[in-house]
This record gives sequence, structure tokens and C-alpha cells, in this order.
Amino acid sequence: MAFPVIYSDVFLQHDPGLLHPEKPGRLTASVQALQTAPFAAQLVWQTPTPLLTREVLPWVLRVHHEGYVRAVNRLAEAGGGRIDSDTPISAQSYEVALLAVSAWLDGVEQVLGSGEPALVLARPPGHHALPQTGMGFCVFANAAIAALYALSQPGVQRVAILDWDVHHGNGTQEIVWNQPQIAYISTHQAPLYPGTGRADERGAHGNVLNLPMNSGSTLSDYQPVFEQTILPFLREFAPDLLIVSAGFDANHDDPLASISLRPKDYGLFTDLCLGLTRKILFGLEGGYDFNSLGQSVVAVVERCLGTA
Repeated sequence: MAFPVIYSDVFLQHDPGLLHPEKPGRLTASVQALQTAPFAAQLVWQTPTPLLTREVLPWVLRVHHEGYVRAVNRLAEAGGGRIDSDTPISAQSYEVALLAVSAWLDGVEQVLGSGEPALVLARPPGHHALPQTGMGFCVFANAAIAALYALSQPGVQRVAILDWDVHHGNGTQEIVWNQPQIAYISTHQAPLYPGTGRADERGAHGNVLNLPMNSGSTLSDYQPVFEQTILPFLREFAPDLLIVSAGFDANHDDPLASISLRPKDYGLFTDLCLGLTRKILFGLEGGYDFNSLGQSVVAVVERCLGTA
């Protein structure tokens, strides 16, 4: 069995600065962990569809205000700047962010075409990006754009986004709030940035499920949430595609939060999801401790390949 990983070195060119947590090294650590894993020979590395080949911008504009997209482009053309205090833009960031969207769209096509899971290793991340602005390291809302793109594909009526990043995906939630064909499920530490994701935020169609987790939570807290709440919700929604906003910053060693998951726990989450469907697109969001990030990515792919 082969497992597709969609990646490009171009994603390393988004440069938020030396001291910023969302470093290019996040990707190089993930790539190195996969390339040295026991199953490395089973990986099929794919480069994203180039921007000259695919019209990505119309899909970005389905989600984001045109004025915001132009502002990101202007910042990049000027050599860089900031969307907000957490979200720097470098000279290459606009093109890199568009290519990241292209990679997520490729992932949708890959999973729908094969019926098997795939992984997108791209940056900048996206789940905090609101229609009118980026924030929290995020430029364009990759997962939400991918979900809307999936709904344009034959045979796809419902898409679910499972966000297990330690931070709530406020951007994804806002974008899908009024979309009855898209469900959004989030486990996240609370209270924590960005301060959204209360359990009573349910979406206009009951399509949002927020599951705030206490500081210090471990697998013993997460597993029942998955088994007793997330999986029943997903079974009832019955998605034709499951997109996982795969942030790995709920790891014990991550510097930006205080949840105590271990890398192997993401393997269990993956197993539970695979019991529901094999049509899963995993796309990287957060994760800022390089070692635990790489181990977590390996744990996910290992379960997809059935080599754990």
C-alpha cells in the first residue's frame, strides 16, 4: 500500500521571522521524520499543482474578501509586513499561501479519487483565517476552502472538518457556520487563544460541535470525547469526505499550550476516524515542538498504512 504526501520546498519560503513559532523548520522536521520512518518506502511524495496550472484564486475568493486578499498581495510585493501582531507576511508569503491552498485542493482530489487517506504538509496554516483577515499565524482558510471545493466534486454532498489543533479554529467555524453541507468539530484547550469555541456555539444548522478541553487534559480525557461524542456526531452527519485540521500542538512538549497528549495518541485518533471512513484528508495546522510534531505525523501515517 502506498500513502500520498503532498509537499513542496516552496512552503519553506514563507518567512515569519527567526523568533516566530511558525517556522519553516516545522515542515523540515515533519519531512525528515517521515523519510526516516520504517514505512518510508511506501510514501509517494507529490508536489502541489502549480499556480499557473490551477486557478486557485477564485476558490480563495469564495471564502475571503477581495480587499483582504489584495492587501496580502500588496504586503508581499512591498517586501513584507504584518496582517496582525502574530501574522507576518514576507515577500514570498502570498504565492506560498496560494500554493498551500492548491496543495489542499490536490489532497481533496487525491482522497476522492482513491478512496484512501492522504496528507498535506503545507504552510502557512489556515484555521484562524477569517473572511476579512488573517490572524494567529494563518493567511488563507485552507480547510474551509478545501471543504467548499470538495462539494463541487461529483458525488460529494456533505463534508466534515475535524479540527484537533489545540487552538479553536475560529476562522473555519465562521466560514462554515451557515453551510448545512459542512460540519465543523473542534477539540481545543479552553480558555486559550483565540477565545472562541464555546460548547454552545452550534452553527446555524446544528453543524458545529465544539468540545473545549481543560488545561492538562490527557488521552484519558480525549478518548471518551472521541468515542462518545465526536464519532456519533460524524456517523449521523455521514460525510462523503472527512478533512482533519491536523494540528499537533496539544502535545505535552508543545510550548504554546498546556494539553498533555503524546504523539502516539494521534495514532489512536486516526484509527478511530478510519473506523468511520477511509476518505480522510489530513492537513497540517499547528505544532511547534519539532520532535513531537514529527513523531505525531509519523503516528498518523503509520495508522493509515496499518503498520503500527
